[in-house]
This record gives sequence, structure tokens and C-alpha cells, in this order.
Amino acid sequence: MDHSASNSVLIGGTIAIDHVKTPDAEGADLLGGSAAYAALAGSFFCTDVRLVGIIGRDFPPHHLEMLAGRGVSLDGVERSDGESFTWSGEYLENLNERVTHRVGLNVLEDWQVRIPPEIADSQLVVLANMSPDNQLQMLAQCTNKNRFVIADTMDLWISIANERLHEVLKELDLFVINESEARDFAGTANLVEAGRILLGKGPKFVVIKLGEFGAMLFSNAGQESDFPCPDSFFRCAAFPLRGIADPTGAGDSFLGGLAGFLAARAGGDFSFENIRRAVAHGSVVASYTCEAFSTRRLEEISAADVEARLEKFRRMSAW
Repeated sequence: MDHSASNSVLIGGTIAIDHVKTPDAEGADLLGGSAAYAALAGSFFCTDVRLVGIIGRDFPPHHLEMLAGRGVSLDGVERSDGESFTWSGEYLENLNERVTHRVGLNVLEDWQVRIPPEIADSQLVVLANMSPDNQLQMLAQCTNKNRFVIADTMDLWISIANERLHEVLKELDLFVINESEARDFAGTANLVEAGRILLGKGPKFVVIKLGEFGAMLFSNAGQESDFPCPDSFFRCAAFPLRGIADPTGAGDSFLGGLAGFLAARAGGDFSFENIRRAVAHGSVVASYTCEAFSTRRLEEISAADVEARLEKFRRMSAW
């Protein structure tokens, strides 16, 4: 395994036990959490993925064994005597709507992020979905001065930790957010305008996730000219699927795939062009996540499978 800081990605966030119900099936004790999905997705491109999070005494060991088997470093995973973070939810008929039945914060309630010094030097840092306080704690312990920082968030933090979230935004190179949250956070229904407003909050790049309709990438390089323009905007489709089994974790897989690609293949060049390519790679990995419950489909496929689907995606998207 290559342990060069420039070829590694440090991913911090939640590691959960999920219980998911859809109109067609139900699954319990599934691997969940933003960082777990992102780390697994990143491992398809990057051989040095470093996971940071906390789990409880009840966490199923086979989930950790699977991640380790994919080359994910667990040195930053803290073990607690408490109970693991859990989420239970149900998707409605169209799978774009879901109902959360129960959230058990448990070990997350008083969690203070701790990064072992030996994995704190990654050039690429991912602050996956967790509280802005935890994101800032993690960033404060990252030691690479040339780091490229990516962060995700959710509507909860926009509502209850808005001020701290704005502090996070000032530290970011790339901010990732879904479309409903982007509209809420930016205060506009127009997503192109939302992208411009979010860039004004600090990050150099913004990605707005559109679910089954792909993603939009914005760069602050085009802020002084007509916005958007080809050098500052990219619209990526989603890989078309005939059916969706479980959309849980698709956005986190997109994030991890994007980050893993940048860590492994951008060579430290975090240009708009390389981030464009990373968005497409993240989209393809996310498509696999939707094909089975939890991470089960990601566990079945190989890097060669991902590359084959990427080639199909290129041919579908070119004109």
C-alpha cells in the first residue's frame, strides 16, 4: 500500500448501523454512515483511504473486516463502550421520499474527533456529513499545509448550526450539498444562482447533487465573467439505472468516489478540469450503491467493473 501523503485521502464522519425499509424489501444491521460509504467508494480508485469515526461495542465486526479487506485504514476508528450510532428509516413508493423512524446518536452525542498523528498528513481531506463542530475539530488536527479540503453537510446543520457551518465553509476548497439543501442554504429556488451564492461563502468549488439527475459543478473562476460559463460550470448526468433497490448512501458514495479519484489520479492538481472528471467518477460509483441494500453492491464489484461502467458513461455522455 502506498502511504504517501499526496496519494492518500483522509475521510471523517459517521459510521453507523442502519435499518432500512423500502416498498419491496427490508434490511437490518446494515453498514451505514457518511464516512463508511465514502471510504468504501474511495477505495475503488485510491489504495490509501484513511477512515476516521467512532463505533460502539455493538458494531458488527464483519463490517470492519470488509472495509479493511478493501484496503481502508481503520487506525482512525475509535472504539467506545457505548452503543453505536444507528439510523432507521423507510422509503416511500417513489424512493425520493423517506421517513426517519429513529435516530440513535449514542456514541456521537459527546464525540470529540481524534486523528492519530500517523494518518493526519493526507493532502486530501474529506469532512463527510457530521456536525460542523466535529468537522472543525478534524480539520484542526490535519497537518498537511497543502491540503485540499472537501466537505458535505445536511439540512439539520443548516438549521441548527448555521453559524458554525459558515466557519467550515471558509476553510473549504470544495463544498458538496444536495439540491434541496442548496436552495435552503442559499435562499433561492434557482440552482444556478444558488451555486453562485454558495461560492461567495468561501469555497473555490461547489457541487450540487441532483440525485437521479446527476450533479452540477461550479467554480469561482468564472465569477467575474458571465456566469455560468464553460470554464466555471459543468453539468454531469447520472448513470441510468433500470431499477433502484436502496438509495441510502448514494450521495456519500458520490463524495467518496470523487475524493478517491482526486487523491489517486489528479497528482495534486485540483483544477476545474480534474474535478470535472472526479464528478463523473463519483457519479458512476454512486450508481452501484443504489442497486442493492447498504454497501452490498459495492462489496460485490471490482475496480474493473467501475472502469467498464465509466466507459459506457463516457459514450452515453459525449456528443
